[in-house]
Amino acid sequence: MAVTYLMAADHSPVLLAEALGLLAVVLALQFCISFPGLLPRLAPRLGARLGRRAWRLLLLQALLTFVPLLQFGQAWLPLPGLLAGSALLVLRDARQGWGAFAAIVLSTDVLQFGIGLGWRDISYTTVSTILTGLVVFALSRLTGMVGEVHRSRAELAQFAVTQERLRFARDLHDLLGYSLSTITLKCELAYRLTPVAADQARQEISEVLDISRQALADVRAVAHGYRKMSLRTEVCDAQAMLAVLGVQAKVNVAYETLPAEVDTVLATVFREGLTNILRHSAVKRCEIETGRRGDAVWFRLANDGVVRAASARGSHEGGSGIENLTFRVKRLGGHLTVGVADNGWFELRLEVPLNGVGATPTTVRP
Repeated sequence: MAVTYLMAADHSPVLLAEALGLLAVVLALQFCISFPGLLPRLAPRLGARLGRRAWRLLLLQALLTFVPLLQFGQAWLPLPGLLAGSALLVLRDARQGWGAFAAIVLSTDVLQFGIGLGWRDISYTTVSTILTGLVVFALSRLTGMVGEVHRSRAELAQFAVTQERLRFARDLHDLLGYSLSTITLKCELAYRLTPVAADQARQEISEVLDISRQALADVRAVAHGYRKMSLRTEVCDAQAMLAVLGVQAKVNVAYETLPAEVDTVLATVFREGLTNILRHSAVKRCEIETGRRGDAVWFRLANDGVVRAASARGSHEGGSGIENLTFRVKRLGGHLTVGVADNGWFELRLEVPLNGVGATPTTVRP
């Protein structure tokens, strides 16, 4: 509009060139204020310097808006609307921003009186200035919001990738630690039995093969993002292994139809706890128990190898195993505790709410 008014006015070529140059500078300032991320990409040093002094750009735009108005008159009247929008963008405080907006509109009206315009022109220009300022502010802020949305989506995507990596690491640790520990123990036992008990050694090697296959299945399940486990299956497998190792196991487990996620967490906690017992304690006896308390299910795993178990826990405080288990249990609204009980045994306890899902227990006492 300003260019159109200038072309229609009777100005000399020199004055017209000067006006067009000033308009180009105002346009550049408007782009820097409306799109603050544009200048740092084009000129990083200059953009960083001006970004910290945006009010200086606003002041320069104000000078180029009002001073030439005295020279070019009505041709310069479209520019106060741009300045009003810039004031709302730069002055983030609401009172300052809208106060400057009103001051720009009123100043434009006063200058129009000064150059001899009538009430009709002043009314039209006032409405035009207000609308132009609001449109500039709204479109500039909308552009910034779209950029923020894109950045937020990128951050969410990165967060999702990080969470998936953590899940993968937790599942690998919790699912494979038990299997690999069992494979190690059985291979050592088979090595000792080979000269004196070939049949039993073959049996142990066969079981190692089965466990290896299960470990491979666990890896594939982790890769697919879901691994359903059963406490019943884990306890039965553990009883057979403990019997071979000469560990006396007292089992009092109420096998229930539990929600799949709760059953998987119980089985995972049991597997990790048993792995730690076999690695870190001189265990001779252990107890495995579950039960109901109101709308929650509790689980207890205890062993008499407390000296080595406690020292191992002290040296691995905050290790990934306990942290992983705590994370899984808390995600279901439960809590997990590990420590030495009053009877001197080392205990792992947890309690998880069932969220109203009922079950009929069938207690098995081997």
